[in-house]
Amino acid sequence: MMKNRRVIMPKARKMLSDWNTPYIQSLMKLIETQSKATLAIWAVDYSEQVILPLWRKYYLNDVRPQNALNAAREWLSGIIKLPQAKSKILECHAAAREANGNPVAQAAARAIGQCTSTIHSARHCIGLAFYGALAVAYDRLGTDAPWEQIEQCAAEECGRMEAALRAVAVEDEPNPAKIDWKC
Repeated sequence: MMKNRRVIMPKARKMLSDWNTPYIQSLMKLIETQSKATLAIWAVDYSEQVILPLWRKYYLNDVRPQNALNAAREWLSGIIKLPQAKSKILECHAAAREANGNPVAQAAARAIGQCTSTIHSARHCIGLAFYGALAVAYDRLGTDAPWEQIEQCAAEECGRMEAALRAVAVEDEPNPAKIDWKC
């Protein structure tokens, strides 16, 4: 007689983690050629267009990620100071923590939190790839899909992210951000 066994599914990963994949390396090389302002505008725009709808799919009435995006734009326009923007960004990070158990929404909020943090430190923009691409992949394929398929979908999304950055990139940027990736 066979006993009932509980099948434990692997826990969904919270982010991509391989800094050495060709799609991450290619994006990092392009990021290193751009100013912090260009990177922040790209990250905020992409987050608002692609990632925020993933959050809203599950938490339509929770506006903390949108507030963080708005605050980053206001900081970029000189309307508010960094401490005011930072409080909204920290609220977005709190929304991500509270979305534990929903891998799509959690990764989306983390991506938005990292992208809006680019106004403080340019290297935060890579969070768009590590969290945002995973949110997109989970949304399209589900968290039960084989990791190879999820990673392929995320790699394709990173390609779209890179194309979006190339579209706004300043050729021969005279003031590229100095980024220490710490990886």
